[in-house]
Amino acid sequence: MDPAIKKLQDELEKVRSQLYVFYELTKAMRTTLRLDEITYIILTGLTAHEGLRFNRAAIFLVDEEERKINGFMGLGPIDPQEAGEVWRSIEEEQKNLYDLIDNYHRIKESRVKPKFMEFIQSLAFPLDKTSGLLFEILNRKDILYLKKDEHNQLGADPLVEKLNLKEFLICTLWIKGKPTGVVVVDNYVTEKAITAEDAKIFGMFIEEAAGAIENSRAFESTLVKSHTDPLTGLWNYGYFQYQLDEELARTDSDSGAVSIMMVDLDDFKKFNDTYGHIQGDKALRQIANVLRQSCRKIDILCRYGGEEFAFILPDSNKKEAVLLGERVRKSVAESEILNYRFTVSIGIASFPEDAPDKSTFIERADAALYAAKRQGKNRILLA
Repeated sequence: MDPAIKKLQDELEKVRSQLYVFYELTKAMRTTLRLDEITYIILTGLTAHEGLRFNRAAIFLVDEEERKINGFMGLGPIDPQEAGEVWRSIEEEQKNLYDLIDNYHRIKESRVKPKFMEFIQSLAFPLDKTSGLLFEILNRKDILYLKKDEHNQLGADPLVEKLNLKEFLICTLWIKGKPTGVVVVDNYVTEKAITAEDAKIFGMFIEEAAGAIENSRAFESTLVKSHTDPLTGLWNYGYFQYQLDEELARTDSDSGAVSIMMVDLDDFKKFNDTYGHIQGDKALRQIANVLRQSCRKIDILCRYGGEEFAFILPDSNKKEAVLLGERVRKSVAESEILNYRFTVSIGIASFPEDAPDKSTFIERADAALYAAKRQGKNRILLA
């Protein structure tokens, strides 16, 4: 065959393959509006053999309120050994693009995340010049392609050093005219050269991905508002029920433990009757802040209803829950709120120790709470 014809055929096949990937990934991105799932689909498209075939891909999102650029999700091997294991598994099980995307549901249910994903999610950079390239790229609308011999231009760059980047592509996610995040890809393991064609396809895909992320963020903003208690700013009863389902599913999958803590303000009706409901609302807002400051980052704090609050304590047995409960009880008792001293009664239950199912689990914690009320208040009782 004439070499020119063979080259043309190869180029046409590559274009056909790229169009197929774009079609399939666009279709996949329409199956969900959850930001984490959308991001995983994007990263799968960037790294899968049927996709753009980069070894690693990571997405960082801007948090303007906290003035940080946070690692949101990464996909790929942490080192060459893991790469070999992952790629052998994909080949042996003949996993296609959709098999790889479906894998995320197993990742979500597991407490143990892929190493590179955990590593990226542990990263946070200041939203200022000290973050070097990661901050500078936010002002650009084009893709930056850095080759191995161009690293001297960067000096000791935090992102390059953390990810041990050699040759890579990096670009900004622009949403509604604002820099919302950053995507970086490389061939860390194979060290395969990145071509101009790779950069072009990467740019086209990121434009598509930005639209999907925009839709997802709008959806999640609406979801957060619908699950937020308007008075205290805490999660509401509906979110408590939803998140407890999620935690119980994860606990079942890895034989762990989860606890819940029901917290009720003692004699709050007396305060309302004495000082009025406007003062009562102010007190609830301030107590919510005390509770928020008392819990850990992994805990889920909700306003259960009225003057009752609920904590979901992931990865926590009863002994650990009691320690947190005592911290909460003391924090409230020692806080002066509107020239008044409040106390709380607390009921704790743990799954699966105290209950075989969700409804019994909540009932046992609630029963412990009201037993604490009957036994004199300002105390903790266990199911």
